Amino acid sequence: MIRAALIAGTLAVAASAAAAEAVAVLVEERTREALGPRFPDEGEVRVTFTHAGVEDAMVLSAYWMDEETGQFIANAVDDGGTIHRLTGYAVVRVPVAVPVRRLMPGDIVTADDLQVIELPQGRLGSFAVPQAERLVGMEVRSMLAQGRPVMAQSIQKPLVVARGQSVTIRFDDGQLALSAPGRALRDAHEGQEVKVVNVVSNQTVIGVAGADGSVTVTR
Repeated sequence: MIRAALIAGTLAVAASAAAAEAVAVLVEERTREALGPRFPDEGEVRVTFTHAGVEDAMVLSAYWMDEETGQFIANAVDDGGTIHRLTGYAVVRVPVAVPVRRLMPGDIVTADDLQVIELPQGRLGSFAVPQAERLVGMEVRSMLAQGRPVMAQSIQKPLVVARGQSVTIRFDDGQLALSAPGRALRDAHEGQEVKVVNVVSNQTVIGVAGADGSVTVTR
């Protein structure tokens, strides 16, 4: 009864459709629908079949996919209403920037250190940084292996202030701006708060490290 209703509905679709579609295209469409907003903007679906009893079909009447592996099972309905079982893999692949050589802690990532390859989305993990523009200019925090995706915790903004370094302290209250020599009491990245001591007054203050290595104190 259920199968008969399914075939009847499929035939109605077939009657209004111009032509059957390649089953690989139908699987790709259903994969994109299944992932919805989780489908990456630059992702592509690579479909391979372990079993396909038909090349073209009108519709997939059922579709199941393991998001982690890409393995799928589907029922394809041809223009005569016959159901064919499809099995295979629909793997979402994305472009990923990876190091072309081993990068050590303290190295600054440059464009020449990276190449873009395609990897299955399932291999990236939620902390991977696939975009080259987010990697270039960053400082390596822990070793980056050649050809492996870069994890967010493995990189950081370069230090602009080092502990013990002489810095210029800038005071700005919105009306008056002054500067004084100081010494950093800790390391800091751009935009990070850092303690510094005014070497003239010997007073410790907290400011924000700037890209030029100065520290700005606002009141």
